[in-house]
Amino acid sequence: MQQTGTVDHTPVYPREVIKRALELSATAIILVHNHPSGDPTPSRADIEMTKEIIDAGKRLGIAVHDHIIIGRKGYASMKGLLLI
Repeated sequence: MQQTGTVDHTPVYPREVIKRALELSATAIILVHNHPSGDPTPSRADIEMTKEIIDAGKRLGIAVHDHIIIGRKGYASMKGLLLI
């Protein structure tokens, strides 16, 4: 677990995500978070933050394979939706 947030917001810092990946000697990561609303559709903020993390990881040789969002109505894969 990287972050814990409130019912409608969780701060995510690309630097901290990549820092943790480096601590684990990871060469790739899969991001996962939930939407308490139940709708797993990625928000604009979800997509933008994912792209920032991808860019930061590329510089250090860490790939982002997918970003999965879980909701009561199922899940959404950003890779599966061709968003990344």
